[in-house]
Amino acid sequence: MITDPISDMLTRIRNANVAMRDEVLMPSSKQKIALAEILKKEGYISDFAIGAGETEAHKTLKIQMKYSDDRRRTIMGIKRVSTPGLRIYRRATDVPRVLGGLGVAVLSTSHGLMTDREARKRNVGGEVMCYVW
Repeated sequence: MITDPISDMLTRIRNANVAMRDEVLMPSSKQKIALAEILKKEGYISDFAIGAGETEAHKTLKIQMKYSDDRRRTIMGIKRVSTPGLRIYRRATDVPRVLGGLGVAVLSTSHGLMTDREARKRNVGGEVMCYVW
């Protein structure tokens, strides 16, 4: 049983990135799909798809990893910040910057998952899910 599905997702992406895999499969959820949308929008992955499962609860999420033409990684690092044992929340004025704005912090807000730039623009805070650079 997985106690932290987001951490499991990030670990699978990190491992696939290190192994230079073209795709990675994992169990699907609404929050994982929202995180995959952000990663695609920010250019860290090329695409994702939700595969049909036997039931609604057994759908799979397939993420297509993205590499440059000379097979260099687009994801240099990915780190889970807030965990089930220690939640990390930030106000709109204290939203963190990753590598001075070169990376992305993903926040879970009352308006859904969004990047640190979107949160500053909308003036909302929330739980800091992860950093990607």
